[in-house]
Amino acid sequence: MNIIKTTLTLLLIVFSLSSCGAKSKDVKEGNGVKTYAISLTKEEFIKKVVDYKANPEEWLFIADKPVIIDFWAEWCIYCRRLAPVLEELAQEYEGEIYVYKVNTEEEREVAAAFGIRSLPTLLFISLKEDPQVIQGAIPKKDLKKIIDELLLKKIKK
Repeated sequence: MNIIKTTLTLLLIVFSLSSCGAKSKDVKEGNGVKTYAISLTKEEFIKKVVDYKANPEEWLFIADKPVIIDFWAEWCIYCRRLAPVLEELAQEYEGEIYVYKVNTEEEREVAAAFGIRSLPTLLFISLKEDPQVIQGAIPKKDLKKIIDELLLKKIKK
């Protein structure tokens, strides 16, 4: 009887530890969870959006679709509130636009290159016009309007 209790206790402990570890791993690595908003490092930013180092005086947009760039920081409460909205929009507009995220604490050079002083800051880049900047947590309906009218040039009837 004692052996059964000990075995069950050990199994319960092993199960508890492995399930907690799996949850942590999923959250950290995104295993099995598809995210639509893409985090960029400085190197990825230069390859996917604009090479601001090679062309500091000229805006040469590289992407093949319109882009929203979310400049954010983990400590910013408004950034954390905006994150799920941007994730939803990235999913809704998948294939039409890119939604990129730049962590200003980790990618200070990119933030400095774009003069980011307030968080969250959203950079909207259409294919043929200069980028537009909006600061603050914008409601989803307003973001959809900006995407449709500015980035995708959809005209509301």
